Formats: sequence, structure tokens, C-alpha cells
Amino acid sequence: MSAIGALFILDYMGVIMTRLSDLMSERTILSFEVFPPKTEAGMEKLPGTLDHLFKFQPDYISCTQGAGGKNAKENLSVCKMIQGADNATEAVAHVTCIGQTKDTLRAQLQGYLDNGITHVLALRGDLPYGWTGTNGDFNYATDLVHFIRAEFGDKFEIAISGSPEGHIAARSLEADIAHLRKKQDEGADYIMTQLCFDYDQLEIWLDAVRSAGIYLPIDAGIMPVLDKDATINMCLSHNGCAIPRELAVIISHHWFDHDPDGNLVPEVKAAFKEEGIQYTIDMIHRYMAMGVDGIHMYALNKWEDVTTILNEAGIKSL
Repeated sequence: MSAIGALFILDYMGVIMTRLSDLMSERTILSFEVFPPKTEAGMEKLPGTLDHLFKFQPDYISCTQGAGGKNAKENLSVCKMIQGADNATEAVAHVTCIGQTKDTLRAQLQGYLDNGITHVLALRGDLPYGWTGTNGDFNYATDLVHFIRAEFGDKFEIAISGSPEGHIAARSLEADIAHLRKKQDEGADYIMTQLCFDYDQLEIWLDAVRSAGIYLPIDAGIMPVLDKDATINMCLSHNGCAIPRELAVIISHHWFDHDPDGNLVPEVKAAFKEEGIQYTIDMIHRYMAMGVDGIHMYALNKWEDVTTILNEAGIKSL
């Protein structure tokens, strides 16, 4: 039986690996993204957060990683928490180009395999302040996908990132889709989208991707709208994302969240969050109606908000 045709394959250690891309051909999957806390206290709280997320029976939980693998140890620790839990949730480790040599990446990937982690998300990564390149052996995620396949064959299932509004460094949406097609051709297994608050743009992108011959399953990334300043920052900092009118109206409704003396007005902040949660629920429903293959919630290590959103959305309830 070929790896492509099987829901489960044996890796080199004889461990059964769930193929998430094949699960997406059967049903709409649910997943979360978390990050390694920067403090020891945060790391101590993370198992409790994961336990709450596990109750939704997610198909996978991905874990971010800092540029150049600077928190690679913490990333591996979190992935081991996910992979070692007594459930069917897979860990997906983020891998970036920033500062990576072939030797460091080979060792990092082997470390994942040695710990039973067989799923990765291949990313270029955001360039740190002052950098003009990746300062490593890899310039693009395409290079990562090629290297992983050449070095490890089918031992990993490889996710790639898709930008519905085009990557901020791409010269055009068409150029970005061409790079996405190249990543598919190098052996990627499925696409995980970056945040996109614009319903119409996501639909345009889905049509364009399929017209370009990209057939990989698409897992739609959902960034919860919880805080006004954080939402604006996420759109404009590294992502170059549009703030559609419906979201702009919500922001305008709650623009004055500080009094004349500069003090936060909690009622305004709470009212924004309430409206933002409803916008997030609407995103989930609209994206599913478009036929995406998965819903990937950027949990931001906030299980309470994720629980509220999924319960009210009626997708999975606790």
C-alpha cells in the first residue's frame, strides 16, 4: 500500500503515523496552534492548557518555534507533551529557514523522529529585526520541503503555509501561488493558511489555488478576534493583511477603550471581545461553507476563549 493511499503508515521505528492529509479527505478536521511560553511559570501552566484543548479531541496541535531554532528545546518539550498524551492528537512541529544550516536542520529533524514526532510545518519564518536574509542554507520554505524529502523520504508528513492575501514578501498573489505550487511539487502534503479576516479574499484565493493545479488539502487558519490592538498589530506587522469593513466597524465601535487620563476602560475592552468572538464564529462558519478541509484555531494558549468560540459555533461542544 502506498504512503499516499494509507491513512496510517509505519515510520522507521515501526510507529504508526496518522496521515492528516488523508483524514482531511474524509472529513473536516479540527486542530490548534500553541507556542512555547517564554517563562518557566508559563511552561508549568501549559500542560493544563493542553489538557483543556485535548477535550475537543483535536486531530493535531502545532507548536511554533522561534527564528533559527532559538527555542528548539522548548518546542521539542511542548511537542512531546502533545505526542505523549493519552489521546489521538498528533504534534506538528514548526520548522523555519531562519539561521538553519543543513546540519542543524538534519539534527533537529532526527530529534523529532527519535521522539516519535513525524509531522512538521515547513516555513521560511519572519526575518528578525535588521536581517536582510535568512542567514542560513535555506532561503525559502520550498528549500525546506525539498531537503526534508531528500533526507528523510516519507518519514515526515509535511505541511506548508498558504497566504490567502499573498505573502508580504511576494511581488503578487500570482507569484505567491506559483511558489505554493512549487512546494506541492517538492512533496508537501497539505496547506495550512495564515490568518485572513477577509471572507471574500479567502474564497478568491481558494479558486485561484485550485485553478493553478494545487490539489493539496487546505486547513484554514482561524485567528480569534479578542483584543483590538492585538488584532490590528497581527494584520499589519508581519502579515500585511486587510482589515475588511465588517471587522473595521467592530474596531470603530470600540476605538475609545481608554479614558482621557489614559486608563483602560474594561467595559469597552470586554464589549470588543464579545463582538470579536461573534466575528470569529462567523469566520468558522463561512470558511467551512467554502469547503475547506480543516479548521486550525490559533489558540494563543488561551483555552477559555477557544472553548467559548467552539461551543457557540456548535462545531464541537464541551
